[in-house]
Amino acid sequence: MERGNQTETSNFVLLGFTDDPDLQSLLFGLLLAMYLVTVLGNLLIILAVISDSHLHTPMYFLLSNLSLADIGFTSTTIPKALRNIHTHSKGITFAGCISQIYFFILFGCQDNLLLTVMAYDRFVAICHPLHYVAIMNPQVCLLMALGSWLVSILGALPETLTILRLSFCTNIEIPHFFCDLTEVLKLTCSEKLISNIVVYTVAIVLGVFPLTGILLSYSQIFSSILRISSDRGKYKAFSTCGSHLLVVSLFYGTGLAVNLSSLATLPSRISLMASVMYTMVTPMLNPFIYSLRNRDIKVALGRVLSKMVPLSERVDACLS
Repeated sequence: MERGNQTETSNFVLLGFTDDPDLQSLLFGLLLAMYLVTVLGNLLIILAVISDSHLHTPMYFLLSNLSLADIGFTSTTIPKALRNIHTHSKGITFAGCISQIYFFILFGCQDNLLLTVMAYDRFVAICHPLHYVAIMNPQVCLLMALGSWLVSILGALPETLTILRLSFCTNIEIPHFFCDLTEVLKLTCSEKLISNIVVYTVAIVLGVFPLTGILLSYSQIFSSILRISSDRGKYKAFSTCGSHLLVVSLFYGTGLAVNLSSLATLPSRISLMASVMYTMVTPMLNPFIYSLRNRDIKVALGRVLSKMVPLSERVDACLS
């Protein structure tokens, strides 16, 4: 990292949500509850897919990967925010900040790419149903999942490494509850042209391109659905991708709100609230959306929970 007359940056300060001590306990409880619900809900989805042979299909395999990515996404930011509230500390080391940026981008990109692959899966299922088994065979599905993880791991590096060449001014306060890349770049005293080029290039490649793929897939899906003569057939076709479409709308809607609030230089408090929707609420709602709108998931979750209840009873019996 460049050095000059600037301060040696070993720590940043995360201003968090509020300085009001009366709200700290309430905020801690709310964040902890949201985090536990997110992790538990997504873990149940993963367990349901693994344990139920009826769910060993491309769609549910990709869904379990999405749940894993959502757990990582929230675990990148919320535990640190909880620790800072509990210890009444706002500091985060430079290394910790860089790590947060990297993993936040990694899991965010993974969500983008998995939603794109899932849109392609729905496109093949609805537009080419007779060739679905051949096109979305287990090997291709596995390669798509592994490819999305690999691209995300490598794609998060350029934006993260560009921070290492920057120096920072005396103001090292981040008006956020985690190290958001946009907010960190605002603190630098270095020339940001190269950093901005890298950030926008990666955003286009790993953000705009996947979204374009999703829109193209659904344009073909809707075109195929409209050609179905019966209303029952249209409803059945649409219901197969309804959950995914709702998750896509929620993910990209909140994500665009965060980016537009940054570009429009809106107050940091508004950007913070938009980020809460993007980083906490969306991953928490995904399991509910898929479980409530999908009969197979509900049945599988019922089996998983029924197995967990006798296990807890046996543990209680042993302890007593």
